[in-house]
Amino acid sequence: MTFNRKSILGLFTLLLGMAGIQACIEPFSPPEVNSDQGYLVMDGFLNLSNSPSQIILRHSQNVNSPNQPSFETGAQIVVSSEQGENYVFTEPSFGVYQLPATNFNLNDRYRLDIYTLAGKHYQSEYVKAVNTPPIDSVGSYYDQRRDAMVFSVNTHDDTGSTRFYRWKFEETYEYNAALYSTIMMQDNQIVTRPDNIYTCWRSRSSTNIILGSTIKIVKDEIRDLPINVVEVSSQKLLIKYSLLVRQYGLTREAFEYWTELSKTTQGTGSLFDPQPSQVTGNIRNVDDPKELVFGYFAAATEITKRIFVTPRLGNYSYCVPDTLPLACGNPDITCARDYTGLLVSYLDDVSVLGASQSCTDCRTQGGTNVRPSFWQ
Repeated sequence: MTFNRKSILGLFTLLLGMAGIQACIEPFSPPEVNSDQGYLVMDGFLNLSNSPSQIILRHSQNVNSPNQPSFETGAQIVVSSEQGENYVFTEPSFGVYQLPATNFNLNDRYRLDIYTLAGKHYQSEYVKAVNTPPIDSVGSYYDQRRDAMVFSVNTHDDTGSTRFYRWKFEETYEYNAALYSTIMMQDNQIVTRPDNIYTCWRSRSSTNIILGSTIKIVKDEIRDLPINVVEVSSQKLLIKYSLLVRQYGLTREAFEYWTELSKTTQGTGSLFDPQPSQVTGNIRNVDDPKELVFGYFAAATEITKRIFVTPRLGNYSYCVPDTLPLACGNPDITCARDYTGLLVSYLDDVSVLGASQSCTDCRTQGGTNVRPSFWQ
């Protein structure tokens, strides 16, 4: 069995968001796959919508490595326009670089420069600024066959100049714990619980690559394109569900890049997920063009639209509480003071109800009891 350079590079994976994923095609692993090259990976774009821009720099990771991927810290990131304007990013957290909301010229072209602490200089091509058209609407319907809610997007461009689109979304849903806890133990005394741990909200961002093109039709129009499917069994649709859709216009080159990346990641959609083939993008090492660099720099306006739905689909959680005596004189009986779970409420003058934390504290399911500012 022989491996050329292309096939060897194809076995590298970008495990920058998910540790421990296996991506072996055959049991044989050549030495090159087990080396730690740490290629630079850029994830982000220039937001032309008078909103903050964010770029994340990490390193690719060998498929067999058990370690978490490393960030590229201390770099200098500058975006330059062809008309001579420079925009410098700052690094508020490790490997995360941000640019405050800025007014950009949509008729200009922009280029990304990255200067690392190791003295390397990476540079993108100049890219066209894309003015994304508005989202017409975000729709939803219940699919009985799937037993799921399907969310879709509608958009169009009367000028016919967009043609290539990409979408991301953020879902947020409200849910409750199985039991409502009204009391708690504090300093060996039962007191009224001051905080709400019954209702929570949980959010998740999309990870799949969602693309659309109108290049093969007359009208530059997208109608009822599915972007998210939420199964009823997920329990996200029981009370209230919200979807924030983000829309981006793409150049043909950017569309082709994301299309190829979508194929290689088999629908996982993240730049930091395993990539069995070489999809590098438009960024190069200025001094060493042969070095692999992953990511695609683009400049576009971001259009958003949020919807709320209350389909009331799913089943409420069910827990049976324990009955606990208030008195603690018998060492063989678990009393309220010694109970390892959370108290629920008074049953009568001599006993209370209690249950495990998973039954009474909604935060154990990954959400927060702080109501989002945008929640209706």
